[in-house]
Amino acid sequence: MLFLLAGCSSAPLEQLAPTPVSTPIPAPTAEISVPVQGSEVTPPVESSPPVRIQVPSVQIDISIQPVGVGDDGEMAIPKDITIGGWYQYGSSPGSPVGSTVITAHVDAFDQGLGPFAYLKEMPADAEVIVTTADGVDHRYVVASVQNVEKKQLPLDQVFDRAGAPRLVLITCGGQFDQNVLNYSDNVIAIANPA
Repeated sequence: MLFLLAGCSSAPLEQLAPTPVSTPIPAPTAEISVPVQGSEVTPPVESSPPVRIQVPSVQIDISIQPVGVGDDGEMAIPKDITIGGWYQYGSSPGSPVGSTVITAHVDAFDQGLGPFAYLKEMPADAEVIVTTADGVDHRYVVASVQNVEKKQLPLDQVFDRAGAPRLVLITCGGQFDQNVLNYSDNVIAIANPA
């Protein structure tokens, strides 16, 4: 199964700068394939859903909305690059086990560069604050940030529901392919509860 990210395609990520992009950027095209067991997926009963994520060291501060899986088996991602999508069928912040997965587009044709474009710049000890609907701030410390080729992404680890609690942040990265309007990689940041 491939890991594809909707709307994370534009121009090569390493060529994007914090200033506005002057040339048109192709529209989003791919999504995230997620492992689904059984014919029906139901959200786990856990803590309050996340509504905001902040990474002060790289000026990320965006709202989050719950997302699920489309009819095509792909994880939905908000079209707005300034809104993150939380995989609601996985763990939520404060859960004693599993991955809390949050993703956002790196950029979009009509919106330019998104805040998650700066994931690749996070230092290994960056603080991440995820605020849940009940007003609680859940703090994490980044353990790693890496580019992973989409076809090599370990989906069972990314969407793990039973392992140690952690936060997984995802956007697109690597080389941009003009033919398919998509990046070759995903930028993945793993953070542990503080």
